[in-house]
Amino acid sequence: MDLVFRALADESRRTLLDALRDRDGRTLGELCGVLPEMTRFGVMKHLRVLEEAHLVTTDKRGREKFHYLNPVPIREIHDRWISRYAEPLVAGLLALREAAESQTA
Repeated sequence: MDLVFRALADESRRTLLDALRDRDGRTLGELCGVLPEMTRFGVMKHLRVLEEAHLVTTDKRGREKFHYLNPVPIREIHDRWISRYAEPLVAGLLALREAAESQTA
């Protein structure tokens, strides 16, 4: 679980996970487009951390490697740290934050 927390701690890695959530099965080249300010090597390093944490799985087809989001480790954290009793409170706090952010935008 420490690997998952370490992987999620970085904004660039969260951006890559968000991109895979929006559309799974992306190549390295496509994911480099998500972080244009970063080198290809930098994106590869972030993907390696995500793979080690089992947040990303890959499928190699020919010369291309496709990356897929694995939400199971995130769900395990949710299940362990947010009990069914705390979930309504957390949902309310998130709704309040979203409402406040939408008013400032």
